[in-house]
Amino acid sequence: RVTEAAALGAARCMGKGDNTEADQAATEAMRKALEEIDIDGTIVIGEGERDEAPMLFIGERVGSGDGTPVDIAVDPLEGTNLVARGQPNSLAVIALSERGGLFHAPDTYMEKIIVGPPAASKVSMEFPTRANLQIIADSLNRRVSDLTVVILDRERHAPLIAEVREAGARIKLIPDGDVSAAISAAVSGTGVHAVMGTGGAPEGVLAAAALKCLGGAILGRFRPRNDAEAERAKAMGVDLDRVYTTNDLASGENVIFAATGVTDGDLLKGVRFFGGGARTHTLVMGYSTGVLRFVDAVHILQRRAVGMLRIS
Repeated sequence: RVTEAAALGAARCMGKGDNTEADQAATEAMRKALEEIDIDGTIVIGEGERDEAPMLFIGERVGSGDGTPVDIAVDPLEGTNLVARGQPNSLAVIALSERGGLFHAPDTYMEKIIVGPPAASKVSMEFPTRANLQIIADSLNRRVSDLTVVILDRERHAPLIAEVREAGARIKLIPDGDVSAAISAAVSGTGVHAVMGTGGAPEGVLAAAALKCLGGAILGRFRPRNDAEAERAKAMGVDLDRVYTTNDLASGENVIFAATGVTDGDLLKGVRFFGGGARTHTLVMGYSTGVLRFVDAVHILQRRAVGMLRIS
């Protein structure tokens, strides 16, 4: 319900060229939906510090306050630029766990390797790129030339892109949306076999929550962009030399992850509006339950305007 609300809010802004408007719409809708849930929630990954974000800031208490105590990581709109440009794979994302079950990551960069279940315990950040690609290929009973690796399209990734190409794997460069890519790497049939490169650390925690539910893996090393970020990370207890694993970033036994498509993507359909309503597509996963649900929901927004509903 929370990610659906955020997706519905953001989807109205698709293609309008204003990523700030889209992010604000998603954030406001998600915050309002959280207020209606009986939880005692604390935002540990959010829209920034208290003085940087009007809502869903780190440390903010959400929910009715009467329910289960939980830590919450959110990205109301993963891929703000994607929505502004009408491009695929933008999501509204949330992860919850018992208190202490999600890593409190600072807003900095993280170097990542993300793989699906077959290679989950085999790759290493200490191995060369070529060696990791061979491990992934062997775990999938494929050749390296059969693999597709997702990498954020950033100038900083030029050396990595060259290494992957030299090894013989294919590359899918994406403008944004590495949480969506992380989920795709752990799901058969998406055509994505790994995600490599440096992206946001908060997104790394959200990806870890999803991957824990799916049996995939993330390896991450914090990469601050400047001295101020490095000092802040150290103050938060981050070891800049350590390689963090899936369970380091999402240690909870009761991790729940949900994502709703905003624009059409590799795994989830985007929001579709019709006269008087809308349709959303959501993935909900629970680690302790071992249940993954795809929720195809119809939202009646103006009952008088709705005609006959199409179910299939």
